[in-house]
Amino acid sequence: MIPAPPPKVVTRHRDGQIHAYVVDSSARGTLEPTAIFQPRAGDEVVESAVRHDLDQVVYTTLNGVICLTRAGDLVWSSQFEPHSDVRHGHRPGCALSLDGRTVWVYRPDAMAGRGGGDEWVVHDAENGVILARRELATVGHGASHHVHPADGSVYLDIGEGQDGSVIIRGTGAIDSQPEFVTYPWSDRCLIDLAPSGQQFMTVDHDQADVTFHDHPNGNVLFTLPVEAFGYDPEECFVEWSGGYLTDDTAVVTLGGESQDEEEWFRHHLIDVRTGTLSGEFAVEVSNPYELVPLGDGSWLTDGPGGHPVRWPGAPKPPAPPHPAG
Repeated sequence: MIPAPPPKVVTRHRDGQIHAYVVDSSARGTLEPTAIFQPRAGDEVVESAVRHDLDQVVYTTLNGVICLTRAGDLVWSSQFEPHSDVRHGHRPGCALSLDGRTVWVYRPDAMAGRGGGDEWVVHDAENGVILARRELATVGHGASHHVHPADGSVYLDIGEGQDGSVIIRGTGAIDSQPEFVTYPWSDRCLIDLAPSGQQFMTVDHDQADVTFHDHPNGNVLFTLPVEAFGYDPEECFVEWSGGYLTDDTAVVTLGGESQDEEEWFRHHLIDVRTGTLSGEFAVEVSNPYELVPLGDGSWLTDGPGGHPVRWPGAPKPPAPPHPAG
């Protein structure tokens, strides 16, 4: 019998602290933080990840990665050398591996002005020792990590601004020699991995379509252009948001402007088994990036005071027709 995956832990940065929320089957409504971590004095947190046991947090700043205990004691730290005084345009990111044994850190060193290219570095989560280092041929501003829910590989989606987006997949690092594979696209943004890990979802960098791919080879399963949703591609685009509501259903978000120049967006459901539309998904959110599908049929939105809200169960009835272009 395959053991159940640990509950998800999401973080929010509020009032100079890192709030960790456990999202399990019993959590619904406005979530309260299960653990709160206090970064070191002077550290400006860019991104954070908390272990499933809530004992430790790892976070990046513009110039390093730090691991602290829940009590605030330093476990380890690794500084990005040379130090960068560039304040904007580069956002280092981090993620914990599926088993919590490694920390994957994206360093946008080119935009930070460190005199070299970007790097993807794998640390031992226990002591910070560098296990693998990959020099990248990218000039990214930031990146998102996506940890595969079954095999533990890690996807990295690097955003290079107007130059596009690069997707890389890493495996190994502790029990095996690390391997890195760069997918043959420079124009697709990784949105989400399916809960089973059997496929993943990307959106065209120019926002003309959404595509679903086989894992791990990236072969295209099907593509849906803007026209497939009944919109005019000259007046509408696919947002870089959405994801898998369940293993069989994905949320795709489209947006545009009405004749009155008012921005609008709509969420659509896709049956990924057949590649067909399943109707609109009515959710009360303030922007196209607020909805975060969790893969188990539930989703998160933003709540009062910055706390996430978990919505379980079926979506509301379809929204009214989208505004005319």
